[in-house]
Amino acid sequence: MIRVLLADDEALVRAGVRAILDTDPGIEVVAEAGDGHEAVALARAHRPDVVLLDIRMPRQDGLAAARELRRTLPGVAVVVLTTFDEDEYVAAALDDGADGFLLKASDPRELLIGVRAVAEGGAYLSPRIARRVVADLRGGRAGRRARERVAALTPRERDVLALVGEGRSNQEVARRLNLAEGTVKAHVSAILNTLDVANRVQAAILAHEAGLTG
Repeated sequence: MIRVLLADDEALVRAGVRAILDTDPGIEVVAEAGDGHEAVALARAHRPDVVLLDIRMPRQDGLAAARELRRTLPGVAVVVLTTFDEDEYVAAALDDGADGFLLKASDPRELLIGVRAVAEGGAYLSPRIARRVVADLRGGRAGRRARERVAALTPRERDVLALVGEGRSNQEVARRLNLAEGTVKAHVSAILNTLDVANRVQAAILAHEAGLTG
């Protein structure tokens, strides 16, 4: 069972998101919060697998909550779920260590796919956001810098990174490369350390920049 904490300052939005999540028997909403401060406190109390955060909330916004969750509860996956798709919000969320970025206007199935992806150790960006991020990253000198950083990885680590770039979970990577899941976890940890990135989303972006993904 995937345990989810939902944080949004609008009760009607929380009800709608919860209704979507409740359609999946493998997902359980364990708590709801109306602001970032409450979300962090409830996450500490309930230890969910995934926290869904709106960006604009009173007292503490979703980006500040994401930073605090990443620092104090690193094992919890954080997904930003918002109306706003401006580049500055996407960049800030990824810099703050979010494992996913979803738009409220997306197909409801994307919400379920995204929650499952991050709960299984993967990363997920709304396709609309992913297309724009990849297009931006492929412009300019980002690709060359990424290739230089990726060159420090072993061949097997580059194979793993390529699949992480596709949003694959550890289980999927293990199956594709015929490795034990524990071995994949060790490779992912080494990749994050070598590339000096906070999480799988940032590693996935580097994989795209370096041209490791199709």
